Amino acid sequence: MPAATENPEPDSPETGSAGGSVTAHEVDPLLDLAVDALGGARREGQHEMARAVADALGSARPLLVQAGTGTGKSLAYLVPAVHHAVTQGERVVVSTATIALQRQVVARDLPLVAESLAAHLDRAPRTALLKGWQNYVCRNKLEGGYPEDEPALFDTPGRGATSDLGAQVLRVRTWAHETDTGDRDDLQPGVSERAWRQVSVSKLECLGSKCRFFSECFPENAREKARQADVVVTNHAMLAVAATGSPGALPEHDAIVVDEAHDLADRVTTSATVELSVPVIEHAARLATRHGGLPAVELTEAGARLGVALEAVPDGRLRLGLPDELRLAVMSVRDALRTLMTALKPAAGADAQAEAGTKLAQASVLELFEVAERMLIDPVPGKGDVLWVARSEPERGGGVRLHAAPLGVAGLIAGALFSEKAVVLTSATLTLGGSFEPLARSVGLGPGGSADDGGSGADSASRSEISSGRDGGWRGIDVGSPFDYRSQGIVYVAKHLPEPGREPATESQLDEIAELVTAAGGRTLGLFSSHRAARAAAEAMRERLDVEVLLQGEDQLSTLVAQFAAEETTCLFGTLGLWQGVDVPGRACSLVIIDRLPFPRPDDPVRSARAEAADRAGGNGFMQVSATHAALMLAQAAGRLIRTTQDRGVVAVLDPRLATRRYGAFLTRSMPPLWPATDRETVLGALRRLAALP
Repeated sequence: MPAATENPEPDSPETGSAGGSVTAHEVDPLLDLAVDALGGARREGQHEMARAVADALGSARPLLVQAGTGTGKSLAYLVPAVHHAVTQGERVVVSTATIALQRQVVARDLPLVAESLAAHLDRAPRTALLKGWQNYVCRNKLEGGYPEDEPALFDTPGRGATSDLGAQVLRVRTWAHETDTGDRDDLQPGVSERAWRQVSVSKLECLGSKCRFFSECFPENAREKARQADVVVTNHAMLAVAATGSPGALPEHDAIVVDEAHDLADRVTTSATVELSVPVIEHAARLATRHGGLPAVELTEAGARLGVALEAVPDGRLRLGLPDELRLAVMSVRDALRTLMTALKPAAGADAQAEAGTKLAQASVLELFEVAERMLIDPVPGKGDVLWVARSEPERGGGVRLHAAPLGVAGLIAGALFSEKAVVLTSATLTLGGSFEPLARSVGLGPGGSADDGGSGADSASRSEISSGRDGGWRGIDVGSPFDYRSQGIVYVAKHLPEPGREPATESQLDEIAELVTAAGGRTLGLFSSHRAARAAAEAMRERLDVEVLLQGEDQLSTLVAQFAAEETTCLFGTLGLWQGVDVPGRACSLVIIDRLPFPRPDDPVRSARAEAADRAGGNGFMQVSATHAALMLAQAAGRLIRTTQDRGVVAVLDPRLATRRYGAFLTRSMPPLWPATDRETVLGALRRLAALP
């Protein structure tokens, strides 16, 4: 067990600790209040986590907490967070990666905690939900305050699409007069992306205090509530915006709790990734002409030059920076954009709608100018951006695009999000290869130090790890899980299969899948490395087996998951969208199939650049980047199987490298501690027995 912070005897929840921040042991009775209100039972791992969070909020040492599924980690951080925020007057920001968890925190867990603790605090806690600007309906745009949008990039509406779009916008208009939040997620049923673009604006496009609806502005009101709240719930997309140059996106705060923290570095990378292409340049030129009244000939010609230069460059990473012709083309785009930025101003006496149109053009031109400027920065080994060229898919309009992404985001996260704040990072999958260090490095907390291995399972933390780096380092604890993984599940490695090759699925793999699915009686979640592999397996199983096989992409993902959960003998096959976040407890998910170890593609420009940088720094790029990525994905995938104490089943990995390669041990240590097996008949027998249960 991790060493506990020395504390005096806890005060009762009625008296607290003389107005101070809750101590690590005082949090226990407060958590009991919330759990009782929820109708739950005491879980030692949950209490251990709550004590650690309370300690972290009152100290300068960042905390990493791995809390397995079923621990109840949201209550474990919300109870000390609410108490700390109210008693210390220090605002706490809580961030989640998925909409599902955000809804759970906002709609159930946080109100329950606030109500449970209110009688034991000087005042009732104030809470708020904060999202990005475009998640809220814009009253001004809805009421015609902006000029009518041109068709969105790459939209190809068919017959009847316009009338359907109009009907959706009308429904939003009716709802906008009824809603208190203007939050898109509160509109049920929802509307298409294209329809929502007709009724929302970005922060750059917003008129601010000049808007006639400023006092009724939904995103402004959400931000004002956040500025008054004790605890603000947001999402990783907002953290990414704050980390990549817009610190004002979040209200002033003193502490931050990041749930689903395993996803933070990737979210920041995605947010900081930009592109330059002919279509986006032409779009900006049209807006400048249409709304600014400016001839954008120079920008259009610069865009055409860029297109010619891009066509001459093969797909892949630009290891030495921009080739000469491409650099000159990007410079001409930047210069044309600068000229437009200077000239784009509302005409004298322009009406409100014309002024809003100019704002749209200014936002588009400014955003693109900043992208071009960034791409012209000379590369520095081990720093800056990774540049690459890629041909886009036809559904995205085709053509060639120039991309840029940061080589690393650890500095951005540590500097913009974590500096001078209390920090708590939590997830069911924070330890990779048995250590917190890979995750800590990815978010800028630095290397780890000593580790103290303990027990595992429901009754004790499996690991305590402490670093001694910058600002006192960080602390990592694993509070275990209420699940007895070794008795509830098997991890089966099909050691007899050949190693995967280039083909999406081999005959031996398809035979193995058929045997496993038949033994399980359906009830299978198939997680594949590519859409081609998922499709090949689904088509083969539909021909061979008498079970229904759902395939990602054939309907909305939420609809497919709901059908999979409701129809017990159904199978669901898919790719990345299913590897994380799918929660299907019970017998409907008795078998999870993983077709191959989820290493990133060798031609992935960002990860390959990061691996090379790690090698140059004296590390092991494969282990630090590729194996770490695979470990995280495997941990998330295997976590789909056991969701309650009653669940039983098998995780089947059809890639023998998990058992035969040296890195296999590192990957296995990242997965839930299921019972290991390589004998197919033993596993098939276990699946048949499960399928035969009433």
